[in-house]
Amino acid sequence: MKTIVNKTRKPMRIGLPGGKTLHLGPARTGQISDEASQAPGIRRLVEAGEIEIVGEESHPQSGAGTQGVVPEAPKGHHPKTIVLPKGNR
Repeated sequence: MKTIVNKTRKPMRIGLPGGKTLHLGPARTGQISDEASQAPGIRRLVEAGEIEIVGEESHPQSGAGTQGVVPEAPKGHHPKTIVLPKGNR
């Protein structure tokens, strides 16, 4: 997997092989396969300076590599943590 970065100030819609599309917002990153990074459309965007291929993203082999990582905050409404009394009291 390779990571790409949108270098423009506008959202981009990048066509990938296999009829797939990657939507990237301004200054956002996305991951594409190694084969997709060699596609002519991707190469044209890299040469134009609109996107940049950062490099390979390695996946950890075991859970030991994820120690010390703070989980991302949930988005949206937080669940209630208060237990309300139920029944006839």
